[in-house]
Amino acid sequence: MSPPPRRRRGTPDPGAPAPRPRRRPEPAGRVRPGGSQRTSGSRPGPGAGAAGAPEAGAPVAPGAGAPGGAGGDQGRIRLNKVLSAAGLGSRRAVEELVRAGRVSVGGRVVTDLGQRVDPERDEVAVDGSRVVVDQRRRYWLLNKPAGVVTTAADPQGRPTVVELVPSRPRVFPVGRLDRDTEGLLLLTNDGDLAYRLTHARFAVEKRYLAEVEQLPRDALAHLRRGVVLDDGPAKAERARAVGGAGRRRMVEVVMVEGRNREVRRLLDAVGAPVRRLVRTGIGPLRLSGLAPGEYRALGHDEVRGLYRAVGL
Repeated sequence: MSPPPRRRRGTPDPGAPAPRPRRRPEPAGRVRPGGSQRTSGSRPGPGAGAAGAPEAGAPVAPGAGAPGGAGGDQGRIRLNKVLSAAGLGSRRAVEELVRAGRVSVGGRVVTDLGQRVDPERDEVAVDGSRVVVDQRRRYWLLNKPAGVVTTAADPQGRPTVVELVPSRPRVFPVGRLDRDTEGLLLLTNDGDLAYRLTHARFAVEKRYLAEVEQLPRDALAHLRRGVVLDDGPAKAERARAVGGAGRRRMVEVVMVEGRNREVRRLLDAVGAPVRRLVRTGIGPLRLSGLAPGEYRALGHDEVRGLYRAVGL
């Protein structure tokens, strides 16, 4: 029997099982091609890679990467849900608005019922009128009492209007009422609306009811013609007597400006010094049903009315 043939060193034995490949240990913190990173001893979770979360820097396929929606839709909500929450009706009712082409997002009419919007960024309108869909917005209508200052904080420690409404989220008074003036004050964190309500260019009417010491015969006409105050000309848009007896009268004054103590100074200039002053309206809002110091949230229709009044 002949001896088995001799093999050269390094020549594999054809009858032996194939050796297992040896892997070099991967150093901790090594960054693999594509951007994913593993630490020493860690393993990818179930479904990682092609079937799981994409590697950092890799393109995200449509429909991946955001819970319950398309890529990039995180924080975006279906349009019908947003409109329903904004007081436009049930979800089925607002779907009819969308189908009818009455809804726009960012100035473009949408008819897709699957449309999603970002309530904190997108501008939504119905029939051309803007709808507030950002749930972070707050609108408080306060009946300001006398003796309270219209500011967020007072270095003299006097009571402020922001102490009369909820502290979170933070809101600010729209315009000012002097310490002794009472009545309707709006507080909000909607900066665009607040700016337009206070700027004379947008001509939003403010109504005041003044109790005056006396009312000279030509005082109302004088108010409408205008007078020159120490900071320039001023006039009332409208002015009329609404009641009172004897020398003490009640006067309604409508203004579109809001300079410091302007109504008091106007009435004083025409010989009708003010005993008590109450603001009763701003644009479409009216003061009713609130005792001094009480407040309430504006309704959806009231907010939309303010937006229409300022052209938003």
